[in-house]
Amino acid sequence: MPARRFLASTAVFASIAMIWWLAGREGWTNAYLLPAPSAVVSALSDLVASGALLKHTLVSLQRVLLGFALSVALALPLAVLLSAIRLARAVLDPLLEFIRQVPPLALIPLLILWLGIGEAQKLGIIVLASFFPVFLGFRGGIAGVDPKLIEVGRVAGLTRREILMRIVLPSALPELVVGLRISLGYSWRALVGAELIASSAGLGYMIIDAENLARTDIVLAGILVIGAIGLLSDLVLRLAVGRAFPWLSADLEAARA
Repeated sequence: MPARRFLASTAVFASIAMIWWLAGREGWTNAYLLPAPSAVVSALSDLVASGALLKHTLVSLQRVLLGFALSVALALPLAVLLSAIRLARAVLDPLLEFIRQVPPLALIPLLILWLGIGEAQKLGIIVLASFFPVFLGFRGGIAGVDPKLIEVGRVAGLTRREILMRIVLPSALPELVVGLRISLGYSWRALVGAELIASSAGLGYMIIDAENLARTDIVLAGILVIGAIGLLSDLVLRLAVGRAFPWLSADLEAARA
């Protein structure tokens, strides 16, 4: 099945590339608006040869991974807190729900005022974009734990901490994994917005700079690189989860669907 899926995915990408190439060759599209694949490949080659692509990629990768890690570090304990304490749920739920409805990009002016124009502001945007999938996924997983299992744990004399570690967390893992995958994707989606203001490096900056220079070939090259790294990071996450928790393989496939 994996080989068949890989072949099907390859065929889809190859078909799109073929249509793209044919559209450029036959003049169906404006070369400025949609450069031919050869022009994009040439731009990519130049970026690789100059070292610019590696520099921008490493900067963006660092921002995404750090922002994602911060989101997970904040979301997991907060989800446990709100699931366990009714008062915390009553106080914080409306505020979190309000923040969830606000697009992270709309908060850029405030983040600049509060955090400056350095790395903190960029990480703030990525955290805002990637926090809620982990938080809501984990809370949903905790809420879905069978109460009978918790009752069995109490009867067996387990402490609250032991019930959390031995029953609640393992039961909530499938939803948490789905939340992690969505969150990682949102981190990459927020990257361009995060690097929109006062950046001098990063894939988002490279795309914006290329747009200002009317270099749509570099814009497309940057988009392709972000998409490819996003796919690769999702694959690495799924492999890591599958290796650490083999019984979650079915849930990983469900998350793909």
